[in-house]
Amino acid sequence: MMVSHYTRISVLILLFSFKVSAQETQNSDQTAKRIDFANSITANDLSTLLYSFAADSMQGRMTATPGQKKAAEFLQNFYETQGISGGLPGGGFYQNIPQEYFKSKYVKTDSENVVAIIPGSSWPQEYVVLSAHYDHVGAKGDTIYNGADDDGSGTVALLEMAQAFKQAADQGMGPKRSIVFLHVTGEEIGLYGSRYYTENPIYPLEHTVCNLNTDMIGRIDPNKAGNENYIYLIGSDKLSQELHDLSEQVNQEFVQMELDYTFNDENDPNRFYYRSDHYNFAKYNVPIIFYFNGVHEDYHQPTDTPDKIEYPLMAKRTQLIFHTAWEVANRDQRIYADKLENSASEESDKH
Repeated sequence: MMVSHYTRISVLILLFSFKVSAQETQNSDQTAKRIDFANSITANDLSTLLYSFAADSMQGRMTATPGQKKAAEFLQNFYETQGISGGLPGGGFYQNIPQEYFKSKYVKTDSENVVAIIPGSSWPQEYVVLSAHYDHVGAKGDTIYNGADDDGSGTVALLEMAQAFKQAADQGMGPKRSIVFLHVTGEEIGLYGSRYYTENPIYPLEHTVCNLNTDMIGRIDPNKAGNENYIYLIGSDKLSQELHDLSEQVNQEFVQMELDYTFNDENDPNRFYYRSDHYNFAKYNVPIIFYFNGVHEDYHQPTDTPDKIEYPLMAKRTQLIFHTAWEVANRDQRIYADKLENSASEESDKH
């Protein structure tokens, strides 16, 4: 029996519609699971981790002291418990930094960055680096500077994000690009850990897609009283318009938090863009975002303690960073420093 031309077209349309519908269902299911992974980052888990990490027993985590070493062991133990591999060749967690690298009278021995990785499934040799410094300013006599917000908050945020990405990987939804969890030392005395890493990168900087740096995300800037649903973003548009636009889109779709660019101003007298570890990546033209809650009365004081942290708000901020990292790691096209490319093209056109 002859099948009419119109019948064949109708069948093809039905098949195409079915395929589109199935794809939409799959995408919807993946988005729902992604939200579930993000929601595994909770205020309670962050609180539990931070009360341990910023405890008096860590002695303020001053670089190259027993307290900092104990904090490094805490981080390694967490990753091992989660089944997440060390980021160094051979699976080690510590990138050793020799004492002589630190031009500081406070450093009497070697220190170390702590590095973990979840390998990418499609482009494992492209890297999204999530960073936070885990050192603080130590103790003065019997007075311990716990550094709960600075930067215990960023440190445990990385741990919670690592756990969420590992859950995704265990369920067959691991990142397409590798996620590197970089806990740097020596920030408080001169950004030494991130500088050492970028001068001696474990993973090539030319294959580092971006650096998302988290430094103080657990408190509220007094200037934001009454408008707490915010986070300061610094540097997102300095090198990559793509990264900035992606960040805005992710926030609008998943978190709906005010992204405040007050300190992104080139004329900002605080110069925060130059004062945390992302800057050492930006110097090498790696696109960055710096997440920051602003300063407060307990900044660099012994009163920066875990009981002062706004844990539900900190969880929401961490989820924002997680969603941004997820998008960067899984999109088809990698992020580039497109502003540099556009600037170079404009200069070429002039000549």
